[in-house]
Amino acid sequence: MKARRQYQCQECGAVAAKWSGQCGDCGAWNAIVETVARSGEDKRQRFAAGGDTPRVQKLGEVRTEQSPRLDTGLGELNRVLGGGLVAGSVVLLGGDPGIGKTTLLLQSLAATRQLNAVDALYVSGEESAAQIALRAERLTLPVADLKLLTETDVERILAEAARERPAVLVIDSIQTVFSDALQSPPGSVSQVRECASRLVSFAKSTGIALYLIGHVTKDGAIAGPRVLEHMVDATLYFEGEPDGRYRMIRAIKNRFGAVNELGVFAMTDGGLREIANPSAILLSRHSQPVPGSVVMVTREGTRPLLVEVQALVDESQLGNPRRVTVGLDPNRLSMLLAVLNRHGGVSTAGCDVFANIVGGVRVHETGADLAILLAVLSSLRDRPLSHELVAFGEIGLAGEIRPVPGGPERLREAAKHGFKRAIVPRGNVPKPMPEGIDVTVVSRLDEALDVLRD
Repeated sequence: MKARRQYQCQECGAVAAKWSGQCGDCGAWNAIVETVARSGEDKRQRFAAGGDTPRVQKLGEVRTEQSPRLDTGLGELNRVLGGGLVAGSVVLLGGDPGIGKTTLLLQSLAATRQLNAVDALYVSGEESAAQIALRAERLTLPVADLKLLTETDVERILAEAARERPAVLVIDSIQTVFSDALQSPPGSVSQVRECASRLVSFAKSTGIALYLIGHVTKDGAIAGPRVLEHMVDATLYFEGEPDGRYRMIRAIKNRFGAVNELGVFAMTDGGLREIANPSAILLSRHSQPVPGSVVMVTREGTRPLLVEVQALVDESQLGNPRRVTVGLDPNRLSMLLAVLNRHGGVSTAGCDVFANIVGGVRVHETGADLAILLAVLSSLRDRPLSHELVAFGEIGLAGEIRPVPGGPERLREAAKHGFKRAIVPRGNVPKPMPEGIDVTVVSRLDEALDVLRD
């Protein structure tokens, strides 16, 4: 029985017989979208197709064995996923056009088939079979036995996947897939939600690991309804410039691993190459100290990462001085400059302040606060800091320097790369102290500024 179409308000849930610009119940504009209303008979058929009817269980009776994982063949992707691909999981991968989403998954499928001796099915809705074959040939991938399907009808995709029963299924992309049950075009809110819901249900009932490639908007968010990210088990974002060399995959959501985990790749002629030690490539290590440059140790998921923070403070030619950041939150920079003025006695009024994280990395944590202010002060006074110095710590509005998670791991990472001195919050003092690095402990901003004056 074919599903019946209806129109539902996304704000209040009211159901209408036809589309209108404004909801008659709550008054919300542009909130009514096309949905599928399934009959009771259709629901019973879906239960029968999915297996036994679910029953109520006691929590103590639920088995908690470790879910088996498939090796993706890429260590950095395994890290971001939490150790590998879990059977029956759904992973949403988003990123700018041309950043390498298709390349990554083709490489991963080729390696997964060889390492785990399982079948994989790649469903392409954007490129033809010849284009996929040319890409695989250019990357010299062993994909002669990789199964490929060029289709956008979700009913046909599910039928072929049910017949082939691959261990891994890739949908490229979810915005190109459509269902005949809806009249709206592919990529619309209703189509994306309905098709994703059917694919996720299929993956959960069959134990097939599913990758969904998603388009992103100009703001960098995955296009489509926000509920799409709630349906999946893991949401990964590709970061980096499409014309740059390095690519980073960040886990925004992960039910099977650490959130905010970061995997680093380099784009080469032969595809994406893993960077096992990203700290070594992200540090420029100037031949001599330069003003406005400080190295900090950030923490991305479970990995400590050394990055260079650069700041440039210059006299402004405008009535309203600029505050520009790359890889940092601009509002955070404005707040830190106010704290520097109030509790450090250093004013940047009348000056343009630019802050940058070298290498295209985006730092979301507050552990960069201390390094940012040290770089700003170094540029303002035109006094370079030692190239053997690292710093990290969160700065509060009262001028206190708060500890951040993973202090000992950060210091060990700095010592491993040859840094001799560190300025850290008092709450991050490790016991015992790491060898080869002199740790200076501070608890307030003025103490850190006094250290620089020495």
